[in-house]
Amino acid sequence: MAIEKYLKKIVVLGTGGTIAGTAARAGDNLGYSAAQVGVADLLAALPGMADVLQGDTLVAEQLAQVDSKDMTFAIWTALALRVQQHLTQDDVCGVVITHGTDTLEETAFFLHTVLPAALQLRKPVVLTCAMRPASALSPDGPQNLLDAVALARTPGACGVMALCAGVVHGALAVQKMHVYRTDAFSSGDVGPLGFMEEGCLRQAKAWPLAVEHQATVSPEKIAGITTWPRVEIVMNYAGGSAAVVDALLQPLPAAAPLQGLVVAGTGNGTLHVDLMDALHRAEQMGVKVVRASRCGEGRVLPVAGSAFADSQGLSPVKARVALMLELM
Repeated sequence: MAIEKYLKKIVVLGTGGTIAGTAARAGDNLGYSAAQVGVADLLAALPGMADVLQGDTLVAEQLAQVDSKDMTFAIWTALALRVQQHLTQDDVCGVVITHGTDTLEETAFFLHTVLPAALQLRKPVVLTCAMRPASALSPDGPQNLLDAVALARTPGACGVMALCAGVVHGALAVQKMHVYRTDAFSSGDVGPLGFMEEGCLRQAKAWPLAVEHQATVSPEKIAGITTWPRVEIVMNYAGGSAAVVDALLQPLPAAAPLQGLVVAGTGNGTLHVDLMDALHRAEQMGVKVVRASRCGEGRVLPVAGSAFADSQGLSPVKARVALMLELM
């Protein structure tokens, strides 16, 4: 008697982005409109997907349709809830998310920190993207999407990760480092998790065993919060002053009161004396201050007697996400 193969399911959640963008001319990789093509249509147009799936099922859901520069907390919340729901299904072996490149690293970190189930259940959540629209002469989205599905089917793969131009980045390390190239992302001095080559993963680092920076709030609790804590980012630079911080401390009629500040310091999180004085005033007013670095690589190293907490290795934008979740 033949034994029937137990087939699995890959869920692809569409959120828009350049990967779903179109332009009036095929040669135009700049003047396009993002988030124009539905995720089901992107998948239907992919040759070779049947070979990647090897009989497994592909399910597409359009969760949002936005340019990722316009990403919202509401979409993040809906995405976390939906991914969590799929991860807990026995027949789902992985989730792929199509996303714009501009805020992909923030979404990846947010999902990493609020979805410990991705590691606990040893299942992958793969964000993928494109730097060229779907209408381009040589779009990069189709190969990224094929690779993402192949990665989501890879035995042992787990946790939240990003895939672009054949490189697999962990959610903690991934950063967009180039404005135009198709290999726009880097994991900095941490290095990538691996590389997708002809549909197979060449693994460079072990999958994580535990969630670093795990949030203390669940997606369900986040869904019940109507207004997220207001956290802004300020930067240190030559000729810096207190003006920006002082302006942010002023109450605004249509905005929530400021609850947190992430400062992208120079070098190892160093701060202009006038900016530091303003940040001290902010803390005295109840604003939590976290010190990060504007450098693209490395991490802020703790300094004895430092006035402000460091970002624990997070970039300014990820430190902002972590601080918002902490303040919840």
